[in-house]
Amino acid sequence: MAKLAEYERYMKYLCEALGHQDRHVGFSDYSRGLMLPIERKSVEPLAAHIDPGHVSAKHQSLHHLVADSEWSDVAVLGRVRDWVMAKLGRKSQFYWIVDDTGFPKKGTHSVGVARQYCGQLGKQDNCQVAVSLSLASERGSVPIDWRLYLPEVWAKDQRRRKKAGVPKEVKFQTKPQIALEQIGAAQAAGVAVGIVLADAGYGNETAWREALDEMGLEYCVGVQSVTTVWAAGTGPVAPKAKNKIGRPQTRWQRVADTTPLSVKGLAKTLTPQQWRTVQWREGTNEKLSSRFAAVRVRAAHRDEEGLRAPRAEQGLLIEWPVDQAEPTKYWLATLPADTPLVDLVKTAKMRWRIERDYQELKQEFGLSHYEGRGWRGFHHHATLCIAAYGFLLADRLKHRGFKKNSTRSKTATLPQDYTPRGSPTQATSRARFHRDVALSAGVRDRQPTRSMSILQRRE
Repeated sequence: MAKLAEYERYMKYLCEALGHQDRHVGFSDYSRGLMLPIERKSVEPLAAHIDPGHVSAKHQSLHHLVADSEWSDVAVLGRVRDWVMAKLGRKSQFYWIVDDTGFPKKGTHSVGVARQYCGQLGKQDNCQVAVSLSLASERGSVPIDWRLYLPEVWAKDQRRRKKAGVPKEVKFQTKPQIALEQIGAAQAAGVAVGIVLADAGYGNETAWREALDEMGLEYCVGVQSVTTVWAAGTGPVAPKAKNKIGRPQTRWQRVADTTPLSVKGLAKTLTPQQWRTVQWREGTNEKLSSRFAAVRVRAAHRDEEGLRAPRAEQGLLIEWPVDQAEPTKYWLATLPADTPLVDLVKTAKMRWRIERDYQELKQEFGLSHYEGRGWRGFHHHATLCIAAYGFLLADRLKHRGFKKNSTRSKTATLPQDYTPRGSPTQATSRARFHRDVALSAGVRDRQPTRSMSILQRRE
């Protein structure tokens, strides 16, 4: 009963951001349904298990809440963030983790669906992609911003935009541009500052890294093996002194016959003494460890065109497992030069938390189960999933050490005469509700996780 009372306090706190009082019951019911141990968590199954005696009415109510109701996702996620942040530890080292996740889809009508890279499938395919920013510490993590990536073909298609309810102010932006807006919004909201972590899909862009520098943020981001850098003691040279004839040079230039190295090429010049085996955390069966090296470098992207000032030195972290023929991962980091190698490795590897979050959100909270096609419904459903996840994460952090399956509730019993809408024995029209087939969540290079605790229901 204590958990139920805490849930009611949590819901009351979140619902203050919804506006109208008549949204509160539906929001609480939808969130509670997402925590039930049922296989499918789209609107109709949620309605059937939340209120088995009045499925049709509850279905209509929940559908209106998630697909049509005009409440703010930003305001609700801000309250989820504040609730969880207190449990993460205000004196902790925080991290801001940028990532994106895909949702395989069939057809072309669901908002933002296009043929693009889908991490869940590990290839190009028809899918939706959302960009997220998560707040993390050593204790846990939770998404605090979530936005659908709208491909350019969608952004320019006024007919499809109108049908899917895409707001007029939403323009085409690349994923890194969306991530920068999310980071800027977190700064403006006064979120505890964290080290920015991201994979090479974001870290490869020199302009993106430089934007983080301008924001005054430290980062540790992945880069590809072809990224070029200057090793310590090398790089562009200062402008020459003014000559009597001609215009004076103002830009730093590369010296003739000198070129930067790719990070892969630089890794192969390091001596055996520069490599160390580092353990960074406990895995499922054993401690995770690998071989790493860290050196100071300067980014060399397009500096052959001249620079007004030399780029600052930063750290290059390289992972080269002993059983591999070449290095496997690279990171550029702006952490202090005296940061110990083990701390640098732990920071780079902290990004695994968002992989775990996506796994639990999809598999246990139905993040990939939404069957609507509209912009508002896509974001509302994700916000509700994150709200449910945030409550159970905060409860888990509050009660460290308890068995996570000990409070799993039983699924509500359905009426004997209940049949799903659209089945052969029930000729209910499906015209009002659009449905896509949402594939079950897969795992993309993620650590297996145990189930989270599920909220007890009042009898």
